[in-house]
Amino acid sequence: MSAKLAYVTGGMGGIGTAICQRLAKEGMTVVAGCGPSRDYEQWLAEQAALGYKFYASVGNVSDWNSCEGAFKAVVAEHGPVDILVNNAGVYSSLIPRPFEEIDLEEWRRVFDVNVFGLMSCCQAVLPQMKAQGSGRIVNIISGTPFKGIPFMLHYVASKGAVLGITRSLARELGPSNILVNGVAPGFTLSEGV
Repeated sequence: MSAKLAYVTGGMGGIGTAICQRLAKEGMTVVAGCGPSRDYEQWLAEQAALGYKFYASVGNVSDWNSCEGAFKAVVAEHGPVDILVNNAGVYSSLIPRPFEEIDLEEWRRVFDVNVFGLMSCCQAVLPQMKAQGSGRIVNIISGTPFKGIPFMLHYVASKGAVLGITRSLARELGPSNILVNGVAPGFTLSEGV
């Protein structure tokens, strides 16, 4: 039996790298998704030096055509995705600002990646997961929607939406043997923070 294929969006960041490494230790074939500006060859080389063999998938989760193309390429090269980890996310500005100072463009940028990107990735894998009668989706949420955080309302709202999507998809897809879960890590220092 071949190893299950796991696709991790935002797989080359701090949390994404840790997820990829853990999945590899569990015996899975791992594809790390990244944006077009990422030097994925350097990351792959760094991981290979640590003993990990990963594959890269370049695409923009917030752009449906790019996302769909990335998943089609992965399926053509490696086969169907068994496990999707929606880890890609943005905080936007590292400078906390009052609600009234967060402009519409910044709200859209955060929601385009954190919410619509997750939606696009789920929609890209669900037809084949339903066809094979199984699948796993893990959404990286955040602890912020549970307590509310001032001066970063756009991020908190986006992760609250991810929480709602996760709970609703779990109920919708459970009868199809597709399990959907969310993980809410605490504040994590990683590259760029």
